[in-house]
Amino acid sequence: MLKERYMNPFTDFGFKKLFGSEANKDLLIHFLNTLLPPQHQIIDLSYTPNERLGSLELDRRAIFDLYCTGSNGDRFIVELQKAKQSYFKDRSVFYASFPIQEQAKKGNWNFQLSAVYLIGLLDFVFREEELETSLRHEVKLKDQRDRVFFEKLTFIYLEIPNFKKKETELEGNFDKWLYALQRLPDLYERPSNFKEEVFKKLFEVSEIARFSLEEQGGYAESRRVYQDLKNAMGTSFGEGFLTGMERGLKLGKEQGKQELVHTLLKVGVARASILEAMGWSLEELTEWLGI
Repeated sequence: MLKERYMNPFTDFGFKKLFGSEANKDLLIHFLNTLLPPQHQIIDLSYTPNERLGSLELDRRAIFDLYCTGSNGDRFIVELQKAKQSYFKDRSVFYASFPIQEQAKKGNWNFQLSAVYLIGLLDFVFREEELETSLRHEVKLKDQRDRVFFEKLTFIYLEIPNFKKKETELEGNFDKWLYALQRLPDLYERPSNFKEEVFKKLFEVSEIARFSLEEQGGYAESRRVYQDLKNAMGTSFGEGFLTGMERGLKLGKEQGKQELVHTLLKVGVARASILEAMGWSLEELTEWLGI
């Protein structure tokens, strides 16, 4: 039985309920506007299909968590990442290429593009030497003199575990959003300084007691998958992870194996790591999962 009052927004169910529905798109707009510069503030947005196929049959399929377009034409990909994965940066660049390519127009087109933002909410830290330990990373194309070469492509990564502020230290809406996203399942009451209407709605939407029976079941399952993933992944994808996963696969039932592998693939664990633990070829993995 669930004990917390508010849902965990880092579950698939919680993330989509908060940010992925038409009824709650004002929450997404408000959150994104705390990240965006004044010239790219969102007045309204529309959700677009979050699955994109390349122009060639051999192109890989891209599936985003959220993909939306602002009323001014700006594109936004919002990704929730629960665990570190191989080629994370490569995946980000690959995903960002789709909203760029789809802006192409037939006929005499001057190649003018609308801005594209990829925003990653990371429930982990990079732990890479070239990146200092910080909460927010904003990445743009720059030249050798560190001047921005192209203003319309921006990657914003938020390392949520690096947000350390207490309730009494919060300054502005950005801090409040991160505090809520990080602490929501641990809170029993809405903090007294969260007086804005948007945050009142955030807590109302997140209250589990307000869910329908079907929603409660969906959230409980999503929460279980999240907890299983965290327990399985630990803090890295190193040798300890592979050993633990291998033992689990050997001891688990067929259904349990399949659920675990599907979960690992869903959050972006490299197939090579899964194959190594299982001792399978890529063809065997594809056949077994039916993908």
